[in-house]
Amino acid sequence: MTRREQLAANLDAVRARIDQACVESGRDPGEVGLVVVTKFFPASDVRLLAGLGVTDVGENRHQEAQAKAAECADAGLRWHFIGGLQSNKAAAVAAYSDVVESVDRPKLVAPLARGAQSAGRRLDVLVQVSLDPPGAAHRAGVAPAALRGLAEQVAGEPSLRLAGLMAVAPLGEEPGPAFARLAQVRAELLADHPEATVLSAGMSGDLEAAVQHGATHVRVGSAILGPRPEVL
Repeated sequence: MTRREQLAANLDAVRARIDQACVESGRDPGEVGLVVVTKFFPASDVRLLAGLGVTDVGENRHQEAQAKAAECADAGLRWHFIGGLQSNKAAAVAAYSDVVESVDRPKLVAPLARGAQSAGRRLDVLVQVSLDPPGAAHRAGVAPAALRGLAEQVAGEPSLRLAGLMAVAPLGEEPGPAFARLAQVRAELLADHPEATVLSAGMSGDLEAAVQHGATHVRVGSAILGPRPEVL
């Protein structure tokens, strides 16, 4: 099997999972977009994915993302930056990303806005919210109690568009209850910002639970591209 055939088969399987999850949740499959996470995989895979109808790709590391976005600039893709973001790299990330999904603290907002403005673009921003219990050692994300202030700060920047929320299910917890909490947080955000409709949640192992609780985008890597290659 060629690499293209392998990717096509995996894409079909993931799309079938998304469709089935939508059917079981009473949702239209057209409501859920797929972001293929291509970190550590070569630009040649990104081009194959584009040829197979993928429109959105996600990257975690600035240097790798910047290089791939430049190499695949003619592929008509939307680039999502989904990794932890350093404030000193935020302006550079805003120059090539179409969506930044990992804004979790106020310090990132001004440099993102500056980078987007310098690039002459309006950047879509997702605020990453933490689903971990209070006091737990957790992944990145703003605490739900602090979300309103951060959302207002993003919405106040002319070169940024508050598009919605992103979250990752906590380690060691069933994803369903975590995504149910996320749905409530999202409802509260939409009350203040009805235009912020994007909800990026769910990955290879838990996309069904995310779809059930309202995800508009799922971020899938290994189920499509296979095991991550070793990076020295």
